[in-house]
Amino acid sequence: MRRRTFLGIPAAAPLSFSADSAPVPRYKVVSAYKSQAGQGMPGLFPGSVVSVHSNASIDETTEKVNAPAVAQMMAEGMKALCGVKNPRDAWRRFFAPQDVVGIKVNCSGAPGIMSTPAVVAEIVRNLVAVGVKADQVHIYERFQGQLDSVNYAAYVPQGVNIFAMEGWWRGSSRNYDPKTYVEVDFFGEDDTRSNLARLVCDPLTKIINVPNMKDHGASGVTGCLKNIAYGSFSNVARSHSDARTHTLSFIGTLAAVEPLRSKTVLQIMDGLRGVWHGGPFSPSRRYRFYPKQMMFGTDPVSIDRLLLDIIENKRKAEGALSVWDRSTAHVKRGGLDSPPDVNRYIREPGHIEYASKLGLGVYDVAKIRVKKIEL
Repeated sequence: MRRRTFLGIPAAAPLSFSADSAPVPRYKVVSAYKSQAGQGMPGLFPGSVVSVHSNASIDETTEKVNAPAVAQMMAEGMKALCGVKNPRDAWRRFFAPQDVVGIKVNCSGAPGIMSTPAVVAEIVRNLVAVGVKADQVHIYERFQGQLDSVNYAAYVPQGVNIFAMEGWWRGSSRNYDPKTYVEVDFFGEDDTRSNLARLVCDPLTKIINVPNMKDHGASGVTGCLKNIAYGSFSNVARSHSDARTHTLSFIGTLAAVEPLRSKTVLQIMDGLRGVWHGGPFSPSRRYRFYPKQMMFGTDPVSIDRLLLDIIENKRKAEGALSVWDRSTAHVKRGGLDSPPDVNRYIREPGHIEYASKLGLGVYDVAKIRVKKIEL
């Protein structure tokens, strides 16, 4: 029997952030799993990002995705990331035939925005090409209703597992591991535990994280870190209540929990379309935009640091509040379709830098190596 590990993160953690951020609470992390040296976040290529742009990847009017263009983007991105000439060799750097691979998709904005089926299908195709059997691939998300709205089954080979931990919204805890959790009291809530998905603990051996480029009312943006953290644990929405949130510290704390940290070996950001305001949902096309871009890496912090600039620049061009705006005068609790001069919470884009302090990646943009490919 494995001995459970308890890790306390004190409220006075030596991290420098805005004085008006909520104080960092005391976290208790409980896990029996040990880190796997050289694997997981920040992974094989810390501080390295490959950005691939293809104007042909999606039609802005119809939102129809060009699958061959996506395949080319993925091939070039993976080759450049690994420094090889054959894309299959790149996939072999990460995956072997015996691996059981999870693909963490993001469907919170579906059907308006989600991990694009053509992108997910191309990932599966490459896994199968290096010997991973279809029934050893698990596409997963938290909520069944969101997952069903995308219908990945129509795009991937028969046998691929498509799994949600919960029902339409909050549901049963049976698909979460009772022995692997983060315990913290944010606002005096009744349930103070967030448990890791059983699927992550077993049977998965490797995870590919496939987030979108999205604004987020509480965390500032939602990219690699938030997708893998909030999408793999239960009971996470409790981190934001009224105007203030604890997304600053909670996202990185969850992402650093083993075995999630060691098993998440590849980040593929789907930026064919994005959301510049009102995220993570996208009930209308009002705040949608089309970067026509994908980013590849193993370091979630570096990719998310670049995402910050993408969302910030788009918001600036649209005359919206900065993602760094922390004025309570601009906070008004309302619907998801609120105007761009209104924030639903005090945003915490500093969660990306916080995660870097936990060793999850490189935040300093001057130290991030970006290779840009134009197709």
